[in-house]
Amino acid sequence: MSRVPERAAFPSVDELQAELRELAATHPDLIRTRRIGTSRLGEPLYAVTVGDGPADAVVIAGPHPNEPVGNVTALTLIELLCEDAALRAELGLRWHIVACADPDGARLNEGWYGKPGDRRAYAEHFYRPDLADQVEWTFPLTAGDYRFDRPLPETRALMRLMDEVRPSLVCSLHNGEYQGAFFYLDRPDATLARRLAGLPGLEGLPLHHGEPELPGAEPIVPAVYLTPPGARVGPAFGAGGSSADYAAAFGALHLATEVPTWADDRVADQSPTGRGYRRILAEGAAARRELIDVIEAAMRAVAGDLSVSSPFRRSTENTLETFRRLGELEEAALDEVVLDEAVPEGVALDEAALEGPGLDRPATTAEEFGNRQLLHLMRLRLLGTFLRMLDAEIAAGNLTPAIREQRHLLAERFETWYGQAEADPPGLPIEVRRLVAVQLGAILAAALHLAEPAAGR
Repeated sequence: MSRVPERAAFPSVDELQAELRELAATHPDLIRTRRIGTSRLGEPLYAVTVGDGPADAVVIAGPHPNEPVGNVTALTLIELLCEDAALRAELGLRWHIVACADPDGARLNEGWYGKPGDRRAYAEHFYRPDLADQVEWTFPLTAGDYRFDRPLPETRALMRLMDEVRPSLVCSLHNGEYQGAFFYLDRPDATLARRLAGLPGLEGLPLHHGEPELPGAEPIVPAVYLTPPGARVGPAFGAGGSSADYAAAFGALHLATEVPTWADDRVADQSPTGRGYRRILAEGAAARRELIDVIEAAMRAVAGDLSVSSPFRRSTENTLETFRRLGELEEAALDEVVLDEAVPEGVALDEAALEGPGLDRPATTAEEFGNRQLLHLMRLRLLGTFLRMLDAEIAAGNLTPAIREQRHLLAERFETWYGQAEADPPGLPIEVRRLVAVQLGAILAAALHLAEPAAGR
């Protein structure tokens, strides 16, 4: 991790491909690059293979285009493996690294890649497809009566790669915004989970102790969760399975890494706030409902005038539905909470509340902070994408009164919400090098964990 170099910005897709070509030219005897598919818009998709171990690992970077930390981690991993023969031998793996799984989506985020940690640039140039259009969540899935069999071209490329090499390890690289660092494992391996949880602190990153990303996610140790099964997520959101679901067919260990963009110790603060957990959740739900109402009203106002089939329009329309379903999942998870189970007999509520999952207890600082930052995140990302949708209409010459009026009103709303987010900042931006180091450390920790039984350790 200490060998990760400094980097001031995230590379564009063209810059990333140029760096990959340079690495291949520098290490022609170690690197094999091959085309594994083609993106929706015709972009070549490549896998870089390094090493000659008896088992195989697949590393997937950039499965979500607004999460470019993994692209840099992929470059760093390739270079490290090429330069360190002893490490290659110790890991005993043949590595197949996809440095950018969604180049089409990545190009739509390049407006902020040069300004890591700039919240305004991030919101104004943000793009993320809905789950049913995401590389990570469109693997084939059958769950009872539900069936998803529409994998994206990029997803099919990853499927072919895994079918070919039958991996023992699959790593999917992700990053978020305001939460702490956390991880997903597809098995309840407490030893590996503890090792992963120890990595972020080496780079000064806090662990995530607020609300889980997906309501009801089961922790193995704090900040390391069991991977949510596609059978639970896919039907709820009209999507497919994840790379973890597909990797399960090969018995592979699947690791997903999540690192934040901004650092704030409050994400790991377990101290009580003095405010009730139920109230915190209710306030967050009401504010998110207001967000959905605002965007739905604006969509109704312009729906009859929209003429451009832009990715921003599809993302806005489908993300609204995803937010509704996420709220339903949240409510269902809360309905399962039974307060009496959290309070042992004979123990006063105020003494036991912080230890149990009940709603009638003091909220922790991490929970309160996480709920507020989630609201800022949802507001700025969704509204930023809506504005990009309207800008695409205006650029095409579609200047109807409704489109012009909503562009003006929502720009004002964006400034209001942005101001509220800036007044409640989530700490300082984290240097790219530190984020890459944690992702790299997690990949190597998982690989070494797999190697231990064979090495007799």
